[in-house]
Amino acid sequence: MQNSEHSSALKFITCGSVDDGKSTLIGRLLVDTKAVLQDHLAGVQRSGETDLALLTDGLSAEREQGITIDVAYRYFNTEARKFIIGDAPGHEQYTRNMVTAASSADAAVVLVDAIKLDWKKPALELLPQTRRHSLLVNLLRVPSIVFAINKLDAVDDPALAYQNIEAALRKFATEAGITITAMVPVSALKGWNVVDTTNADQAAWCGYTGPSLLSILEALPNTPAETEVAFSFPVQWVEKFHDSGVTTQGRRVFWGRVATGSVEPGQTVQVFPSGQTAVVSQVLSATREPQNKAAGHSAGIVLDREVDVSRGDWLLAELGSPEGQRQLNTTIAWMDDEPLVAGRVYWALHGHRWVKAKVQRVEHRLNVNTLAKEEATELAPNAIGHVTLALQEPLVTLPFKQSRILGALVLVDTATHKTSGAVLVN
Repeated sequence: MQNSEHSSALKFITCGSVDDGKSTLIGRLLVDTKAVLQDHLAGVQRSGETDLALLTDGLSAEREQGITIDVAYRYFNTEARKFIIGDAPGHEQYTRNMVTAASSADAAVVLVDAIKLDWKKPALELLPQTRRHSLLVNLLRVPSIVFAINKLDAVDDPALAYQNIEAALRKFATEAGITITAMVPVSALKGWNVVDTTNADQAAWCGYTGPSLLSILEALPNTPAETEVAFSFPVQWVEKFHDSGVTTQGRRVFWGRVATGSVEPGQTVQVFPSGQTAVVSQVLSATREPQNKAAGHSAGIVLDREVDVSRGDWLLAELGSPEGQRQLNTTIAWMDDEPLVAGRVYWALHGHRWVKAKVQRVEHRLNVNTLAKEEATELAPNAIGHVTLALQEPLVTLPFKQSRILGALVLVDTATHKTSGAVLVN
């Protein structure tokens, strides 16, 4: 467990193909950890049986169609840890929802449905959505990827099925450069190896003697704070000390969350975009106690003198910070119903800073099944591609592989104000 003012809650998503049992798995986790009230359980009974999937399919359209459309977040805890689960849709047309959930996740549980595969074959083919979601969570730098092979209770030879599916997943992961954190056989419907390992008469079910899925999740690390990167701090709110008589420091507190690095009194910082420099006089906690702060923690910063700082500006380390960029080579997951085409202008949100961004050109479209580059002149809804953006004003960014915070932007339609794209800086 981590010792910090953070909760050590693990934020993870479940993903995979349609009807692989993602919602049922989450329902099983909630029921078996006693995170569901009895009246809620009574409301999801079908023919005297609990329909576990209905615990997470909250939209009326989801219940009517029997599919997950939006990301449903659920919360539960064990004696060891708290959890936040995102149930990501399996349908290709909702890839954008899955990308949104994965972008901030600590871990991903990729479900694989054994009965949809030719499990008797040693060199079996995985489903396209299994490949797609595995590639996407890897692209989005989700730190821990766990494969859960589901519905093995419904096959004639669970041990052979698990052996062949595990081999196929490891072969695919090696070819795709994906690091597998863990692999576990489960039955979400029966609850085997989900919260508890299978009972004594099913010992070594599928030849597996490892921990249950929940035990694996309890041991996973949170996404590490980006403390090795130079200090950066997006200013969210500016508070004025109206009655302050102190003359040895500025009369404003700049509130926000430390994005990267750390901050302490005596540190010299520069303001972006103005370029002015000042020395940190105080670093305050949320309760206004003086306290040094590292990446991932909220803070109030007081400087030694008055400088022009507004919401949307950044405080950066004087040395080692990246330069402002007016042109970005990016990977974009497109979310709008209108396709992305060259020449269109959007608002780009980076931290709390808004700038106009023009689509200079679409370089390639990524095949979401293989991440191979394909020629393209536009990105359709749910497509992912490499795009060059020209910015009206510079932004301080790093490649997404170096920083999930400095390397991520959101594109917003200037007319409808809809979120149009999730942007990763290359």
